[in-house]
Amino acid sequence: MKIKDGDTLGLLTGDNQQITVRLAEIDCPEKSQAFGQAAKKFTSDLCFGKEVRLIGNGHDRYGRTVAQVVLIDGTNVNYALVKNGYAWQYKAYSKNTELAALEQQAREDKLGLWQDANPTPPWDF
Repeated sequence: MKIKDGDTLGLLTGDNQQITVRLAEIDCPEKSQAFGQAAKKFTSDLCFGKEVRLIGNGHDRYGRTVAQVVLIDGTNVNYALVKNGYAWQYKAYSKNTELAALEQQAREDKLGLWQDANPTPPWDF
């Protein structure tokens, strides 16, 4: 597994194919943004060397698989990033009320990127 940034992983499939997975419905800060490196480290600490299951198999315009990533223990990586303040719900692509609630709670608790008074979403960066 290669962690490219907070919301993009390089995975090896069961039949040894390399695929790039973009985490669905969320957006992490870019690597050069505040909390961008922290988001990448959070994803790495959670996922590196672990077996994962993908939920969803759509593709984006770059040919990446767009999916939720779930660890064997049931941890949803997409949700964990939002819950811990390392990602926004990507509202242009998500109407998920559970993600919205997790983001709201992270904002209220000033977790991760919500420590900044006015964090810049990556789509405006």
